[in-house]
Amino acid sequence: MLRAVLDVNVLVSAFLSPRGPPAAIVTAWRDGRFDLVVSPALLRELDDVSVRPHLAGRIDRHDLAASVTDIQRNAILIDDPPPERHVPSDPDDDYLIALALTAGAHVIVTGDNALLALDLDRTRILTPRDFLTALERVG
Repeated sequence: MLRAVLDVNVLVSAFLSPRGPPAAIVTAWRDGRFDLVVSPALLRELDDVSVRPHLAGRIDRHDLAASVTDIQRNAILIDDPPPERHVPSDPDDDYLIALALTAGAHVIVTGDNALLALDLDRTRILTPRDFLTALERVG
């Protein structure tokens, strides 16, 4: 089965709007179309981002808590790997690359241009729209 790491920006976008590629990706995961890989660091970042002032009023805390619980119960949880330097312009994103490589993820899904500019040997980095297209191809 296809394994994917979803950047927090994709998850937050899915929580903000029930329409669009990020929400469709979360639905595809819930439908069992791919395995979602997460780590404690990713879950902490999701929680931290969700309470930022510009998002706090736009995300229902109850719905977010239910979604995070769903992710914790049903995603593949990997211990935080030691980060390696991969993203020169944003070292805070290094943990996503380390997580994907450690977990043997096939893809990282992100809207982050710094990550999208990277070229990894074993893991593809795709936009949400491109990932949906890839999911359609594999059925």
